[in-house]
Amino acid sequence: MTAAEHPSPEGTVVAVAEPSAPAPPGAPREDGAERDPRRIFRRRLITATIIVLLIGIPAGYLLVSAGQSRRSGKDKEAEAAAQGLRASWPSRMQRRIFEVPVPGNATGVQYYETNNWKASRMYLKFRTTSAGLDRFLSGMGTNRAALRTGKITISQRDIRITDWNFWPAADWAGTTHANKDPRPTQNITVNMTDPASPVVYVVSAATP
Repeated sequence: MTAAEHPSPEGTVVAVAEPSAPAPPGAPREDGAERDPRRIFRRRLITATIIVLLIGIPAGYLLVSAGQSRRSGKDKEAEAAAQGLRASWPSRMQRRIFEVPVPGNATGVQYYETNNWKASRMYLKFRTTSAGLDRFLSGMGTNRAALRTGKITISQRDIRITDWNFWPAADWAGTTHANKDPRPTQNITVNMTDPASPVVYVVSAATP
């Protein structure tokens, strides 16, 4: 900045500051800030990219994890289905969790359990006596009166998994015993062709 000298009324010389010329475009400002619009755009682009990464990466991870969990659950269920029902009694812990009080006189007991991200299921089949069927139903909180003649409550999905055969010639009766989560809900179908020796099919599903 230059100064011009002008005489004052008293005869002394006074320096008067002359206005400075405007800075050319893109030149740094005197306060240190930059006016270059390209730099401003780059800075904003970098900031936006960081924000997108901070939000997008965790969200993408969650989606991938959910997909892997879903596939893993389906794989485990398919593996259990391939192995078929196990000719054995479920453990006491399993019977308690899925609320399936298998009567002590049951024969031909078969089961297996599947677990995935959405639900846990126990597939159970056994033969019992008429009194054993009553004890079983009573132990779950229902009774024989809840069984509907001709009703098959096992879903097509579960039939495909278990390969159970509900042939038309048999006398079927079924009911669904629903409970509030997290308690399991049981779909029960009974072959009553021989009332003294009914065969019970159960799918007990619990939502975590």
